[in-house]
Amino acid sequence: QVRLVESGGGSVQAGESLTLSCAASPATYSSACMGWFRQAPGKDREGVSTLSGDGGAWYRDSVKGRFIISKDKANNILYLRMNRLEPEDTAVYYCAAGWCEDTGYWGQGTQVTVSS
Repeated sequence: QVRLVESGGGSVQAGESLTLSCAASPATYSSACMGWFRQAPGKDREGVSTLSGDGGAWYRDSVKGRFIISKDKANNILYLRMNRLEPEDTAVYYCAAGWCEDTGYWGQGTQVTVSS
């Protein structure tokens, strides 16, 4: 059974930074698609940033230039560095993997709250 465990959420002021981590287990699990999604209160879940197996990254327009997705392949950890956070970034952030392989795994989510 594949598990994704997020960490690194918290409460910050606008303009500050946070780094989210997603540890996959078993450590041997790999996927050609991994990424971060978020869901704000009263809104649908939306994609934030994804990473393909060839290293290609996608970002939603509102986070381009502020967020950076990366992966520690040795330890199988996915990161999302979030800079210059805005109140509109407030949401529960989820790590996901495998949707391009007819599987699909989700973490439990981590809360990010940005105050103005």
